[in-house]
Amino acid sequence: MKSYITDKLLQYILVLAVSSVIVFVMVRLNPTDPVAVILGGRQTTPETAANIRREYNLDKSVFEQYRIWVIGVLRGDFGVSFKYRRAVTSLIRSRISVTAGIVILSSLISIIIAIPTGILTALKQHSAMDTCISLLQLFLVACPPFLSSILIIWIITLVAPSFPFIGSFSTFGQFLRRISLPSLALSFSMIALTSRVMKSSMIEQLQMNYRTVAVSKGLGTQTVVSRHCLKNAIIPVITILGTQMGNLIVGSVLVENVFSLAGIGSILIDGVKSSDYPLVQSITMMLVFVYMTISTVLDILYGVIDPRIRVR
Repeated sequence: MKSYITDKLLQYILVLAVSSVIVFVMVRLNPTDPVAVILGGRQTTPETAANIRREYNLDKSVFEQYRIWVIGVLRGDFGVSFKYRRAVTSLIRSRISVTAGIVILSSLISIIIAIPTGILTALKQHSAMDTCISLLQLFLVACPPFLSSILIIWIITLVAPSFPFIGSFSTFGQFLRRISLPSLALSFSMIALTSRVMKSSMIEQLQMNYRTVAVSKGLGTQTVVSRHCLKNAIIPVITILGTQMGNLIVGSVLVENVFSLAGIGSILIDGVKSSDYPLVQSITMMLVFVYMTISTVLDILYGVIDPRIRVR
């Protein structure tokens, strides 16, 4: 088990290191002069431009800039935004709660709905209910987050026009109401995919010999499913959850803009538009870090649940 965890952690560190290089280089392929972004398009003297380059380390080589950035990130210093003239750490801290809240709530919604639905459709395979749910899943998978967000807004304005899905918030209850609809819109595709995987995995487990033996010993269907089949069927679901949570982080960027939420997505888009190097590369690496951390933790959990994985 120790060697399995060590291998996963080494892969995790390697991917983060390679990703940091790729992100750093890709951000600098933009032809926009960062000095122009810092000055806001105003004219200036060559001396002032040189001082700005020196202040933001833009006068140094690319390798030196990368070294300074990595050392700063390891210390928790992501640099200063060109556009906002504020510490990137401060900008992220002021908006991370919205993005994190949407991702966490949409994940909970997805898990609570998808896993029971997958089990139920596996037990009721080929029934009218199974067919209806399968058709609904196809619709949810084909509906991108921005479109589902627009549809939800349209439905809410018709059914419950007084529901507070826009505006600011000051209490935790208002915050939950504000992010509830974006989280629901973001969870649709995850619900569909997770429930399909759960269904397929559960059907496979229901056809195993141990299930027949358990039933022949007098165990009821509910007991067999909950104590035996579910533990084995949940393994592929854990794998897909890691990928889907990463997709939720990316999808939240679109959903935040549709619902006019001041999250990480809005400043990331602003940073891309304005060639704000420190902002874009720091937020992108933060998203990569979160995605890889979730995937690595789930991979380790996968090995804990199924010991066969550790010896492959």
